[in-house]
Amino acid sequence: MNKHNYLLSLVFFSMMVAVGVVISPILRVEGMCPMAHLINITMAVFMGPWYSFLCALAIGLIRMAVMGIPPLALTGAIFGATLSGILYRVSKGKIWAAVLGEIIGTGLIGSVLSYPVMTYLWGRTGLTWMFYVPSFLMGTIIGGSIAYVLLKSMSRSGILENIQRKLGVQKFVETNE
Repeated sequence: MNKHNYLLSLVFFSMMVAVGVVISPILRVEGMCPMAHLINITMAVFMGPWYSFLCALAIGLIRMAVMGIPPLALTGAIFGATLSGILYRVSKGKIWAAVLGEIIGTGLIGSVLSYPVMTYLWGRTGLTWMFYVPSFLMGTIIGGSIAYVLLKSMSRSGILENIQRKLGVQKFVETNE
């Protein structure tokens, strides 16, 4: 990656973190933050699993520190963001695979792992291991649907491939499904 692409990647990453922090309160209820899933999937498609993970981690930490959000900001983001990027790469650029990765990673893995975090580390009582699954799944489906429509329209117009090329991270875009 040349110096220009590296700088552009850092600027884009920083922008996505800022946008993620600002738009995350939209439609947010505890355990459901659809706009965070939009950012996770977008980062996974544009920059891959590692950057997507780091972006979700940064957004979660900022939200926890500034907005007083519980650790759900992390458990509800990092697993889906990472799996979204991995499945996007493994599928060789299928947007639906990135959305599926977010749904499985956050809607199932993150929601189940939120139970011990919130119970034993945060002191919440009366929870079951399935407590967060419905809201996490609903949030990922809403955010994933928005991301899918946005990224598909970008793909059809050629903007997605152009951004990926300029960022110098992805070497493929979605092919015929």
